[in-house]
Amino acid sequence: MRGVNRVMLIGNLGKDPEVQVLEGNIAVAKFPLATTETFKDRTGKLVSQTEWHTVVLWRGLAELAQKYLHKSSLVYIEGRLRTRSWDDKEGNRKFATEVVGDNLIMLDKRMDSGAGGETSLEGGDITGGDPADNLPY
Repeated sequence: MRGVNRVMLIGNLGKDPEVQVLEGNIAVAKFPLATTETFKDRTGKLVSQTEWHTVVLWRGLAELAQKYLHKSSLVYIEGRLRTRSWDDKEGNRKFATEVVGDNLIMLDKRMDSGAGGETSLEGGDITGGDPADNLPY
């Protein structure tokens, strides 16, 4: 049986995207994304719970993120989870789980026309996939 690894998030950037250009002129962007759930507890009090996700975008999506996204931008990200590991200076094994984005929709209101709108950027059309799955960055 095949598995499904799909993530859909709507949230705000915690800081501006950090973009690096790897060998072969491949751009990769990384940024924290905050998603917040609000619910009522047993006493009826409103409670907000924020979860932080690390998002990684490759190639064309990375370049667009660098150009258009900034801290607090509201975005929809669709992608897959990827966990990577490495050994730190002391030899301890470290792990990081990241969302590798395939699709991006900017949900901020457009500033130029005054009208609300969305801009959709799909990684499959722009990036051609993730050829550098195992490259460190």
